[in-house]
Amino acid sequence: MAIVFSGRVFSIDVEKVKLGDGREFQAETVRHPPAVVLLPLIDESHIVLIRQFRHSIGRELWEVPAGSLEPGESAESAAARECEEEIALVPKSIERLRSIWSAPGFCDEELIFFRVSDLRPRGPDSPHKPDVDEDIGIRIFTIQEAKAMADRGEIVDLKTVYALTLL
Repeated sequence: MAIVFSGRVFSIDVEKVKLGDGREFQAETVRHPPAVVLLPLIDESHIVLIRQFRHSIGRELWEVPAGSLEPGESAESAAARECEEEIALVPKSIERLRSIWSAPGFCDEELIFFRVSDLRPRGPDSPHKPDVDEDIGIRIFTIQEAKAMADRGEIVDLKTVYALTLL
């Protein structure tokens, strides 16, 4: 295996793979740490979505908050941290729902979904602030509104569309 790129967010490796029948091929894999995906519920019928610019597609998107685990961090700790960083709220309840692979044909990123609720404002001394590359807008929607936005194609982020099916 050879790492051909290593960046701040992911790396790419190339390796020769041998199949059971003896055939060989070259596989390129994007290596990305696991990430948490949050369903921040204000109450049983309201969810917080964020709006942020995504450079890779050149536009702003409505999304659920999400972020990568830091080395040695548990998924539950990452869920609490990302909630504070992205929507300035601290969850009292963190419920792990399930995990999926984002794009297993070429990437090893695992997405771990959490329902976070009983949300309280973060304290003024909280060290958890948005990352330097994030300019996030926050808005509360009814779950029905958010699902309708996905149905109309106004929410086009796959992790968000899937997350809404868990509600």
